Amino acid sequence: MAFTLELGQKAPDFSLPATDGKTYSLADFKNAKMLVVFFTCNHCPFVVGSDEVTRKTAEKFAAQGVQFIGINANSVKTKPNDSFEGMVERMEEKQFPWVYVRDESQQVAKVYGALRTPHFFVFDEDRRLVYTGRGLDNPRESEKATVNDLENAITEHVAGQKVSTPLTNPLGCNVKWDGKDEHWMPAEACDLVSPK
Repeated sequence: MAFTLELGQKAPDFSLPATDGKTYSLADFKNAKMLVVFFTCNHCPFVVGSDEVTRKTAEKFAAQGVQFIGINANSVKTKPNDSFEGMVERMEEKQFPWVYVRDESQQVAKVYGALRTPHFFVFDEDRRLVYTGRGLDNPRESEKATVNDLENAITEHVAGQKVSTPLTNPLGCNVKWDGKDEHWMPAEACDLVSPK
């Protein structure tokens, strides 16, 4: 079985605490026409470099019923500043237009098959996966990015079209798994798209 959710699979449920003091599950997004679940964190330069572009995408499609939830699953033993307290501070400072939740056990990251930060999973109204992978082709230096795969996928789906590039490799730091070296990845984790 593939490590990462495959296209057409249903979004696994979760119950995770957010920086706003609430706990969220899929049911809290039941009215969303599309749900973007993305694995993110506080410190990663690929996240920090592209968060403002992700903000613009979230704001652009909010009126069309597209909602975003960011999940931080990084081990605080590896990256102490990825703590829940750090998440609260970051949201207070940045006021991002998404819910930001903590996956302390890393179970949700495992079920989704999160590879890197950021790693985006876009689900349709039936919560089936229509796109997964990167946001930008250069998230670390977003001003140099030439392709916004996340926005393209949402644009096409909202317009009732098939997503033309439903699978890309996420670009970023790997998820920091508890008790492992910071560069460790599960053996079954692999690129979503083979190099041409």
